[in-house]
Amino acid sequence: MRVALRHRPIRSAGTALRAAASSTWTQVPMGPPDPILGLVEAFKVDKHPDKVNLSVGAYRDENGKPWVLPSIRAAEEQILGGSLDHEYLPIVGDMEFVTAARRFALGADSPALTEKRVASVQSLSGTGACRVIGDFYARWLGKGAPIYLPKPSWGNHANIFRDAGLEVRAYRYWDQSKLGLDLDGMLEDLKAAPDGSAVLLHACAHNPTGVDPTNEQWVQICKVLKEKPGLSLFFDSAYQGFASGDAEADAFALRLFVNEGIPIALAQSFAKNFGLYGERVGVLSMVCGDEEEAARVLSQIKIIIRPMYSSPPAAGAKIVKKVLTDASLVDQWRIECKTMADRIIAMRVALQEGLAAAGSAKDWSHITTQIGMFCYTGLLPDQVDRLREDFHVYITKDGRISMAGINSANVNYVAKAVHAVSS
Repeated sequence: MRVALRHRPIRSAGTALRAAASSTWTQVPMGPPDPILGLVEAFKVDKHPDKVNLSVGAYRDENGKPWVLPSIRAAEEQILGGSLDHEYLPIVGDMEFVTAARRFALGADSPALTEKRVASVQSLSGTGACRVIGDFYARWLGKGAPIYLPKPSWGNHANIFRDAGLEVRAYRYWDQSKLGLDLDGMLEDLKAAPDGSAVLLHACAHNPTGVDPTNEQWVQICKVLKEKPGLSLFFDSAYQGFASGDAEADAFALRLFVNEGIPIALAQSFAKNFGLYGERVGVLSMVCGDEEEAARVLSQIKIIIRPMYSSPPAAGAKIVKKVLTDASLVDQWRIECKTMADRIIAMRVALQEGLAAAGSAKDWSHITTQIGMFCYTGLLPDQVDRLREDFHVYITKDGRISMAGINSANVNYVAKAVHAVSS
């Protein structure tokens, strides 16, 4: 017994020393916090009674609470009430869901679909679709191939494509002087993009600016890019239906390009418009020249997916499939989606009116001309800091606010705060 007691601390100390000496990760530095998630954490610990979080891109109802769409709840109940297994999906995912999703995006009578020249897979929401297409471009355009993003773009786009091995470049999009689209700069930069490059376009509700080209401007953009067949075009569609409340209207740009015979790739996300944030439901499609080419492209996409995540999750895809293939549920979803869009549109009007009532003489018309979840206010970084420090209103450093976080209870407070930091 005495020997055991003497031996224990010697073993413990030796083990601790060996563990410390053999650590592989002692040189790994602390990474910077995510700019948006860091704001969320700061908001949580803020004790101010009037604090407002306008940083997160997730829909909230008039009471500031998440809203599960009744159509989604009904679909869940029907699925759970039936025979549900938990088997692996194939690499391409649930193809009945994929078929319904791409009809939703391109239209049931799309020539690309009727001619069977679209290669599609279920993806891990829009982020996963972006990463897979990034790897595809890196393989077939070449490592280091340029990909042009609008300036600005969703903050994660550059990270995704850079990690996939592409060289991230920018084309002009936002005009700070007029708080709107720089169409001339955009077209000039796209015309100058070298063959062998990829170009990312936001299908609707541009994130972060909320500034979309008009239909007439999309026709101009399409004409320019049709004359650049050496570019690979990629649409990111995260807000179809959610932007204007009309899913068909929100699909105008991508349907225009496909109907003009331009091959595109398309990422679809069902996080925002179906409220399925945590289910990671998405689709990646590539419109090809013919059916045989689509088969070859699909084979290469599957090769990329297999070692990456092997197969996608099933639950969310089953829900979206149920909604999109049930006439009564899809009609109900359209009404609910419009409800979300209309509430955000109403909050844009209320914020603009609140700024005027607060005494602001600035032109805030861009608040109501922008569309979708986000508003690019034009506030400068020091004004954003004051907004947070003095008024406890949290927005991202670029001046982007999530309109979903505004409601009738806080809109006047937010308006007064914005006026105070911008006057």
